Amino acid sequence: MVLGEVTVDGRAGYHVEVCTPTPGVIATSGSLQVTVPHGLDRVDAADTVIVTGSSARDDVDPRVLAALRRAHEAGKRVASICTGAFLLARAGLLDGRSATTYWARTGEFRSAFPDVDLRPDVLYVQDGNVLSSAGLSAGIDLCLHLVRSDYGAATANAVARLVVAAPVRPGGQAQFVKTPVPPDDGTSLAPTRAWALERLHEPLTRDDLAAHARTSIRTLTRKFHAETGLSPLQWLLHQRVDRAQSLLETTTLPMPEVARSSGLATPDSLRQHLVRRTGMTPTAYRAAFTQAGGWGTGT
Repeated sequence: MVLGEVTVDGRAGYHVEVCTPTPGVIATSGSLQVTVPHGLDRVDAADTVIVTGSSARDDVDPRVLAALRRAHEAGKRVASICTGAFLLARAGLLDGRSATTYWARTGEFRSAFPDVDLRPDVLYVQDGNVLSSAGLSAGIDLCLHLVRSDYGAATANAVARLVVAAPVRPGGQAQFVKTPVPPDDGTSLAPTRAWALERLHEPLTRDDLAAHARTSIRTLTRKFHAETGLSPLQWLLHQRVDRAQSLLETTTLPMPEVARSSGLATPDSLRQHLVRRTGMTPTAYRAAFTQAGGWGTGT
């Protein structure tokens, strides 16, 4: 749904194919049946391999595990959604790595794979070229993260709008929060977040946010965690880095102006936060994402 919506310069950003060990009609856990036309040879041809969740976590076809190992050994990007992490772990791809899975299966996962650094309270994790997401909805966040990594934040957020999903969220955000949908009683901090987004270039503080929300800093912090999974300052920093990425992709502003306009203040601060998030300097990021990129095919 997400990757199939990506277009760059009029062409598809990804060629997505679904495969299985034995092509044909596949029964699902419900009454629906799915026809999968491709075999595991598509894994060998792919640049990115995504494993979806399944109720069959113990009885895994050895051909699938072998295909995943070949993909990883060949340097391909390998990702899992929901309980698909169990397959990556059974293939040995998560040993010594950080990963996540559906929160309700974390006890089972820890017991089966003690060598994996399981992070049960996040949306998704990237450890090198191996990625994993929490439940099904978090798979959307992981796919948007892939799009952002390949084509930049502007393209990823455009796709998020197309599929009616939240903009690209940080992987460290909580899998679930106490108030997923804030009550429609005038107490949500959404107006304060919208107000802050218009003033990212200003040196906003928790006091400023609390004053706008007409609440105490303690209540502000509690509500931010409940509604976003982040503290007020973490949320502000994420939005500022997002703004900087968008400016680097879509403008030719000099680095001091990018830093100022995004609220990161100085080129040194811009560099520090961008390298931490993307592994790229601002100059390298601009060069990479003002050109069409991408890993190509996905299976």
